[in-house]
Amino acid sequence: MIASNGKGPSYKAQVDPLAAVRAADDPPWDVYLTGTVFLDIVFTGLGSAPVRGTESWARGMGSSPGGVANMATALARLGLRTSLAAAFGDDHYGEYCWDALERGEGIDLSPSRTVRGWHSPVTVSMAYEGERTMVSHGHEPPPEEPAPDCPPRARAAVASLEPGRRAPWIAQAARKGTRIFADVGWDETGAWDLAGLPDLAHCEAFLPNAEEAMRYTGAGCPREAAHALTEHVPLAVVTLGAEGAYAVDRRTGETAEVPAIEVEALDPTGAGDVFVAGFVTGTLAGWPLADRLAFAGLTAALSVQEFGGSLSAPGWSEIGAWWRRVQSVDTQDPTALRRYAFLAGLVPEEETPAWPLRRAVPTIGFGRSA
Repeated sequence: MIASNGKGPSYKAQVDPLAAVRAADDPPWDVYLTGTVFLDIVFTGLGSAPVRGTESWARGMGSSPGGVANMATALARLGLRTSLAAAFGDDHYGEYCWDALERGEGIDLSPSRTVRGWHSPVTVSMAYEGERTMVSHGHEPPPEEPAPDCPPRARAAVASLEPGRRAPWIAQAARKGTRIFADVGWDETGAWDLAGLPDLAHCEAFLPNAEEAMRYTGAGCPREAAHALTEHVPLAVVTLGAEGAYAVDRRTGETAEVPAIEVEALDPTGAGDVFVAGFVTGTLAGWPLADRLAFAGLTAALSVQEFGGSLSAPGWSEIGAWWRRVQSVDTQDPTALRRYAFLAGLVPEEETPAWPLRRAVPTIGFGRSA
């Protein structure tokens, strides 16, 4: 493992990772997303899990757009032109989330809408000992599907598959040439049947965690599960938690495994979304499979060192700062360092501000610009 000794868009990101592959006839968007935006309120610095009948005080607190906004923010901060279709409540929470995503992150919300009289979903997340506990509240979603019948042209889309449910927009996007990257949540039905994920047939890549991959395939280990998944999707990426990630590309026969980066985790909220965003970025840029895995793992590792989902998604300044810092560690393993040598031609060469854009503010109502 490599050690770290430290903790159309209207904006220009510090780095355009797709600069070498862009062409005049490109789709207007690099990535399209649809889903539910939550207001996330995150408490950190708890000594332990809340105890029934007692009051716990947290040393830190933040608020930011969550849910699908975690993924959208992570993609935008990595320099991808991101479009999001979502429903927003017409309450202050909805206004705050819309402003933070559109003005703060440069995310295209033209496919999104504000729903009159709808209460924004809210999640309270409590982080402690590298784990988290969440409590959410929300009303029934609006009757209209937030995703348009014809999603906009995009290089890629990220979809969260739901067992037993088909999302028509996925097939529509795939027919237009959009490359679909999919993850999946826990199967509450307990069936764990890949036939219950009909939209997987339209996907280029599937990125479950180790437990999900083994349950869906019946494999005895995550690596075996990854190979089994390539019977259903061209590219399987299985995250291994503290062990890193493993990937198999059926089309090329290539496999890759990259260990995790050792960090002190503050809050794991949104780390999975950041991992997917990093992998999508490297794939669209045409990087080798191992570099994509390494980059995805790095962005996820940087995110867990800060609190919140979208709040902690790293940009190129943080990636560049990490790269310069680990090279200065005298005891650094040269082999591990070479694993990330591809960053040398990507990251900003000089120290820059943490991020040139106004990020989602840590507390609602503070730091708002006119």
